[in-house]
Amino acid sequence: MTAIGEPLTRVDGRMKVTGGAKYSAEFQMAQLAYAVLVQSTIPAGQIDQMDTAEAERAAGVIAVLKPGNAPKVAKPEDRISLLQDNLIHYNNQPIAVVVAESLHQAHYAASLIRTQYKQETPKLDFIAGFPSSYPGSHTGIPGDLSFGDVDGGLQQAEIKIDQIYTTPIQHHNPMEPHATIAQWDGDKLMLHDASQHISGVQETLAKIFGIPKSNVHVVSWFVGGGFGCKGQIWSHVVLAAMAAKQTNRPVKLVLERPQMFGPVGARPRTHQRVTLGATREGKLTAIRHEVHAHTSVIEDYLESSAFPTRVMYSCPNVATIHRLVPLNLGTPTYMRAPGVATGTYAVEVAMDELAYELKMDPLQLRLLNYTEVDPHIKVSFTEKNLRECYTRASERFGWSKRNHEPRSMRDGQHLIGWGMATETYPGKNL
Repeated sequence: MTAIGEPLTRVDGRMKVTGGAKYSAEFQMAQLAYAVLVQSTIPAGQIDQMDTAEAERAAGVIAVLKPGNAPKVAKPEDRISLLQDNLIHYNNQPIAVVVAESLHQAHYAASLIRTQYKQETPKLDFIAGFPSSYPGSHTGIPGDLSFGDVDGGLQQAEIKIDQIYTTPIQHHNPMEPHATIAQWDGDKLMLHDASQHISGVQETLAKIFGIPKSNVHVVSWFVGGGFGCKGQIWSHVVLAAMAAKQTNRPVKLVLERPQMFGPVGARPRTHQRVTLGATREGKLTAIRHEVHAHTSVIEDYLESSAFPTRVMYSCPNVATIHRLVPLNLGTPTYMRAPGVATGTYAVEVAMDELAYELKMDPLQLRLLNYTEVDPHIKVSFTEKNLRECYTRASERFGWSKRNHEPRSMRDGQHLIGWGMATETYPGKNL
């Protein structure tokens, strides 16, 4: 008995379409105060002066948190900015929080804050940063891994592809913005947070405030989209808790749409050089995949673009190389198939270009280099049904009718393109 292919009713479907689902910003509580984030307008330097006097006198204002008066807390991960110093590392970095009786009052008061900076020359040129780039790791796995003799495999190759592929910075911007409501009861913290990782939020807040993990209760009934950006804790979550503790009031902090560029991560920009070597029959002799990806100047995040290259195809000689380029941008983070989406794009386009040079069907090229074992550690995959997927998909799609020549297939005046690609994602014992 199987549920695959059968229509299923979502258990939360009716609540969502009738407005019954409550998201993190929609909870009401007595004496709720409203916070607005103030962000930097330069990418590098330090705050020289911040005039908050007019904001503090504005109607309804309860508190203005800024460097110098913000509560001292334990040092969190470097990407989290908690007003503990006056240093600026990226544009849109949080530099103050205004708390007021109403959202409109908080907005108006925030607009009254005047900040002067001592600017420094920012690192914003991605390509110029290549010479000073450095290796990194992703979830503890080294970014560089090679096996076999890649140079020898390329010398042996009768056909070669050597191309550059690039991907831009991509911001998540889910329908539901980042939102947090924080409330203290003594040393116990209740948090309604738009989060994909409530246990991680709980653990980090307990460390920052020096309280038992059991004293932190994080609630996230529904998430209105996240795509990875709500998988880590960010500055606004802790700042809401700091503001609530400072004012002894429950505090709601919701990021506005323009505020979601910088302080809550993004998929990093990549520059990927893919070199393939193959025999005239299409058998791969070598793969080299070199990746440059940006990170922030305060914390490393490696986009593991070349990780899939290590397992995709049967090839005796493989080199995967990653280099981090630090820029004055917010720290990147996970986004929908992190690393895999950007990396397999590059490798699969290269495989298509190799197929064209060989005058071979792209599907046939992949079948010729199909592997049932991890090419590096020579261990069989637990389960792999990709060959069957290729066969069934090509039959149902009518792949055999595809014309090899570009721009050769038309439907009336419209050009028709038929393509295929392979994707892989690590299971990691999930």
